[in-house]
Amino acid sequence: MKRKSLSSFYVSLGLLFAAVMLKAVESAKGKYAHMLFNELFENYSNALRPVEDTDKVLNVTLQITLSQIKDMDERNQILSAYLWIRQSWYDAYLKWDKDKYDGLDSIRIPSNLVWRPDIVLYNKADDDFSEPVNTNVVLRYDGKITWDAPAITKSSCVVDVSYFPFDSQQCNLTFGSWTYNGNQVDIINSLDSGDLSDFVEDVEWEIHGMPAVKNVITYGCCSEPYPDVTFTLILKRKSSFYIFNLLLPCILISFLAPLGFYLPADSGEKVSLGVTVLLALTVFQLMVAEIMPPSENVPLIGKYYIATMTMITASTALTIIIMNLHHCGSEAKPVPQWARVVILDYMSKIFFVYDVGENCTSPKREKEEECRFEGDDGCQRRHKEIRSPLSNRNDDCNLREKLNGNLHGVHGANVRETVNCCSCYKMLIKNIEYIANCIRDHKANRAKGIEWKKVAKVMDRFFMWIFFVMVFFMSVLIIGKAA
Repeated sequence: MKRKSLSSFYVSLGLLFAAVMLKAVESAKGKYAHMLFNELFENYSNALRPVEDTDKVLNVTLQITLSQIKDMDERNQILSAYLWIRQSWYDAYLKWDKDKYDGLDSIRIPSNLVWRPDIVLYNKADDDFSEPVNTNVVLRYDGKITWDAPAITKSSCVVDVSYFPFDSQQCNLTFGSWTYNGNQVDIINSLDSGDLSDFVEDVEWEIHGMPAVKNVITYGCCSEPYPDVTFTLILKRKSSFYIFNLLLPCILISFLAPLGFYLPADSGEKVSLGVTVLLALTVFQLMVAEIMPPSENVPLIGKYYIATMTMITASTALTIIIMNLHHCGSEAKPVPQWARVVILDYMSKIFFVYDVGENCTSPKREKEEECRFEGDDGCQRRHKEIRSPLSNRNDDCNLREKLNGNLHGVHGANVRETVNCCSCYKMLIKNIEYIANCIRDHKANRAKGIEWKKVAKVMDRFFMWIFFVMVFFMSVLIIGKAA
């Protein structure tokens, strides 16, 4: 029992000794760090390029890590991104022998104490020209300085919205030194592309790569070359939001336009439906116009809206013309013969347009309609058949008048009665003929109106299918573009 307590005492004592020694080492390293800092920066200046030979090029290694896409402003063509910028270089005046400082191989100091390359974003589109974030740098014993700084950048990006909302964009991020030329500071790519390992998934854009290319450009102002590194951010838009909020409502509204031709002309709502659909599409067109930049490139969905609005305008105009045909009255001219053959005989059967009392299997026409389709000759022939008995009676009266004239004075009373009877027949025949002519004219005028109504109905059905086919193919075209 005593041995166990003694052994536990020794273990506790050993742990206490290790903790004391560790604290002593840490305090020693802290002491050496202060000593090192004072010695390094005693005669150091961060204003000059840290090279022993001024003709020697200082290499700066650049690495960009994309963390998040904050915003893509298509209208102003500005990309806002959250980046981690890592720069590393060697400072010839910040070296030490780590053995002299108890193995201290690195220290972390504020970045404004050392020389920093003035690498900036060339295509910056931000009004704020603030200094870089003053984060610490890691200084190694061999003079290597590593500076990691976060940055929210706003860069100009040429946005091509020709295929919106199924578009892809390429935005460049060009980094280079603002004052040092290539003979003084050279930029080296750390990787062949930007680092996307820590990228936070965006709700609107997909990242398909971020290749990096080094360029050496000689500007017109200077003869020295100026190197830069351009990171091309390849973006693909997620179009689901725009499909469900801008495209599908437009497609559904577009299918209402051909139904205006199916609406009965007597309802009085045909033109109102077309105008309402046109106004609804105008609202969606204004929504797209607020998002897109005012450029010459009309987006794909904008072209679809314009085509649909043009189609609805044409359908409304055709509806007005067809309604004028429908309301042709008794004063209108008869339907031309070619229209009877093409529209009333053939197109009415193709589009299954029948009169009242007809069906697609056994059409039944009334006598009035038979007269209408037989034409004026048939009506006149039937009128002659009706007039024939009356004409015979009139001829008999004339014959009797002649006979009565020869027998005048023989039977005076009977002759007067016969003459009076024939006069009554003549008046009756005239009245019947007048009534028949009125009825015939009324039926003829009514038949003309019915013919024009049927012509309008056939044309309505014809244009309805034409516009249905147009809307269908336009919708398939834009959906196929999405696929």
